[in-house]
Amino acid sequence: MNDTEKKILKIAARAVKEAQMENLRKGIPNVYSKNKRLYFQLSDGTITQEIPEEYKRLEEKQN
Repeated sequence: MNDTEKKILKIAARAVKEAQMENLRKGIPNVYSKNKRLYFQLSDGTITQEIPEEYKRLEEKQN
């Protein structure tokens, strides 16, 4: 990996981290996937596999 690629990855990683922190400040859970399972990080830092109410409401609106 050359220096330019490393710089781009560093900038991207920082942007993702900032977006995740902003979501949590706004009360929006972050969503992660590991081994085909979803995990949600709540604004208090809790990690759960239970779908948060915010996402359940979104799903209901789409149906």
